[in-house]
Amino acid sequence: MQVIGICRFSYPGFGGFQIQHDSLEDRIAFLYAPERLEERFRFFETITLPGIRSQFDPDFTFLIVIGDSLPEVHRQRLRALVADIPQAVIQAHPPGRHRAAMQAAINSVRVADGEPCLQFRLDDDDAVAFPFVHRLRAAARDVAGLLHDAPQIAIDFNQGYIARPGPKGISATPIQSPYWTAGLGLMFRPDNALSVMNFGHHSVHKTMPTVTFTGEDMMLRGFNGYNDSRQGKRVKPVPLTPLDTDGELLFQMTYGIDCDQVRRVFSNPL
Repeated sequence: MQVIGICRFSYPGFGGFQIQHDSLEDRIAFLYAPERLEERFRFFETITLPGIRSQFDPDFTFLIVIGDSLPEVHRQRLRALVADIPQAVIQAHPPGRHRAAMQAAINSVRVADGEPCLQFRLDDDDAVAFPFVHRLRAAARDVAGLLHDAPQIAIDFNQGYIARPGPKGISATPIQSPYWTAGLGLMFRPDNALSVMNFGHHSVHKTMPTVTFTGEDMMLRGFNGYNDSRQGKRVKPVPLTPLDTDGELLFQMTYGIDCDQVRRVFSNPL
């Protein structure tokens, strides 16, 4: 079964953001603002890529979608960060309707092999644990029979952490909650051209069968000042506690996150 992960790296499309902008130019200015983009790169380098780089099952594609307006200096930096990750594919796309553009990007790397396709999405500040692709593929084999009556199904790993990196390391809190983006995979019939980006992650249970697995830390949600999902007035604060030595070791062994690297990278001024 083919496995495709997709990550939008500051892609300026129409839709796909809770933060609203009056024009595409305003959105591009927001996404490419130097401080914001610098923070994105720091999260991507220290939080997202370590787990992708060291998946136990290396048979997957990690598709990174950028806008065709991203300046070349930032493209070069992005290419350098993923140069040692053979699964990484960077695609530049013009602005488009968010869901349609992401669906087209995913389908451009999808293989028509007559097998179901597994897909997951990561924001550029999220992470998955080392066994994620392995567990996703194994779970898909176990529940594949559900595709007889449904064009797609959701496979959810509901346990992990919210984490905020900074100059002093990482502060975090454990979570166990269904349908978070970083822990969610979708399996599609071979003849189904939809993608993981066609569905809101918190509402997948309304449109398809879902299966949830728990008891193992599998996902991590990055927490920062630019979180699109945390810009509303009703968003509740999340209490985070600095990791102790054991916690830092757990993050290293689970997600490949090196807290010494986090301190070093985030100590530099934005």
